[in-house]
Amino acid sequence: MRKTKTLSDKLLMIFAYGFIGLFAFLCLYPLLLVLGVSFSSEKDIVQSGYAVIPKNFSLDTYLYIFVNSGKRILKSYGVTIFITIVGTLSSIMITSMIAFAISLKRLKYRNVIAFVCNFTIIFSAGLIPWYIVCVNMFHLRNNILALILPSMFNVWNMFLMRTYFQGISPSLYEAAEIDGANYFTIFMKIAMPLSKTAVLTVGLMYALGYWNDWWNALIFINEKELFPLQYYLYNILSNVNAISSGLIPSGASGSITLPAETVKMAVTVITIGPIIFLYPFVQKYFVDGIMTGAVKE
Repeated sequence: MRKTKTLSDKLLMIFAYGFIGLFAFLCLYPLLLVLGVSFSSEKDIVQSGYAVIPKNFSLDTYLYIFVNSGKRILKSYGVTIFITIVGTLSSIMITSMIAFAISLKRLKYRNVIAFVCNFTIIFSAGLIPWYIVCVNMFHLRNNILALILPSMFNVWNMFLMRTYFQGISPSLYEAAEIDGANYFTIFMKIAMPLSKTAVLTVGLMYALGYWNDWWNALIFINEKELFPLQYYLYNILSNVNAISSGLIPSGASGSITLPAETVKMAVTVITIGPIIFLYPFVQKYFVDGIMTGAVKE
């Protein structure tokens, strides 16, 4: 029998939906503001300030970025997409294998391995030793691997995946061993399929890290052919700020008004666009993964 909703239930539902809608608008408003400002003219921004709806619609900012650097941006997009896909898949594989190993109680020195991993979160050797190891030992200077290897393993993500693996019944592993499966087969055929939420959660974290990374390019990359999108757009923004401040002559900027403020917003739109479209598809798994990882077994 269907229960009839009382007036108080309806009012509570209206209040809940209204509150959630208001909160969603507050979260969406900055994105709309960034988009609106990116299509505004620099003159309107200086005179009237930021606005969601452009006072005078203008493409000067995007013309400045794409006309002057269109091919470079597309090439940087290709570099970023490559390191995001390869780096994310490699990171998931390495992180999940280590997490699976230390989740097994029969593994010797599992607590020692976990302690060593946890120790790196608390204490760090510093930038200079890290740079020397990457350059002298792994020869990552002006190498595409310099954008992948330094960010390939994250201890927090590893412990998150270990929580998932520990929640799998050991009887499943024992049954697989009786059938002749080795540890790698158990990992690939049992542990990973039962931890899809963790894999997607950690994968999204790694993908966001690789997509937004510019630090590794700043440290290791000098060749423009290897610039990822974030670092290349960072250079454009730096050049615009330098020209606007009078340190560098604007040269052949032509009749286009040099955008000093709107270029910041346009760069933001260009960089976060693909991630915004990707995130809704994995949001459910991301939330579930964070909540499960927060529960102490």
